[in-house]
Amino acid sequence: KVEADHIPLHTMGYGRTSAANGKVFEWVFNYPANYWDGASVIVKYLMDENGGSLEGKKITLLYHNSAYGKEPIPTLEALSKKHGFKLTLIPVDSPGQSQKSQWLQIRRERPDVVVMWGWGVMNQVAIQEAANINFPMDHFIGNWWAGAEHDVAPAGMAADGYKALNMNRVVDYPVFADIRSHVIDKGLAAGDGSYVGSVLYTRGMYAAMLAVEAAKTAQEMTGTAQIDAAMMRDGMEHLEMTDARMEALGMPGIGPEFTVSCADHGGSGMAIVQQWNAAEKTWVPLTDFIAPDAEVIAPLIEADSTAFAAENGIAPRCD
Repeated sequence: KVEADHIPLHTMGYGRTSAANGKVFEWVFNYPANYWDGASVIVKYLMDENGGSLEGKKITLLYHNSAYGKEPIPTLEALSKKHGFKLTLIPVDSPGQSQKSQWLQIRRERPDVVVMWGWGVMNQVAIQEAANINFPMDHFIGNWWAGAEHDVAPAGMAADGYKALNMNRVVDYPVFADIRSHVIDKGLAAGDGSYVGSVLYTRGMYAAMLAVEAAKTAQEMTGTAQIDAAMMRDGMEHLEMTDARMEALGMPGIGPEFTVSCADHGGSGMAIVQQWNAAEKTWVPLTDFIAPDAEVIAPLIEADSTAFAAENGIAPRCD
């Protein structure tokens, strides 16, 4: 029997970001990217869009008023000091169906960019409210949980130009042809198959691929197919994703190459920026994978995880 607190957790973009520090959080894995990475990637993208400088710019963070929504705040505060932009924080209480006051504030303050850390119906409402005040959609960018088809579709053409992060590319991968042939066409699908290739379906396939590859790594390390939770944890900590392996699995280029280690459970931290084309009802990639600012993020993760270890009597491992 395995104790519940000794089952490895793969958060795939969820969870406490300092858990990327495997020296303290032995059983939690954040690969391929975490929220602090995402915040940094957005800022790096905005830097590139503004000639390499955000000095004097006004950036508003519209965030779900929860631990999840507050995750990017330390990173954005550090980056605002580094790059000289003014950061305004505007919370939205769950579930986020009422945002009139938030968008009135945005209309008054006229930020150069609105960054959204949204969830669920909050995303749909925010995009519609942005359209209602004629906020330019190409200056509105969400994180990867605010960038799926159902987030933008309700606003129709008004959502055209909205941007969002994605931790993986969304294309018609060869593996999807196999799924259509062997599952959907044979009537074995849970649904009608229309979601194959969508943002969240593709992300789910990516997460499944990483989980299976970690399990295979554990099996190879131990020489047994009957792995337990501890073995799976070790497989996750030794996971290596290469371009060649992703291509062999029918998902070439779905994500960047990365290696997990004892000290680093966070993966590459890279993400792309995509933009909604409302006429074509599709997400268009605007960038290749962008690396986060490790110079800012690494000290934040180290300080936060070290403090957590001290508070909870955890002895850091793999020094």
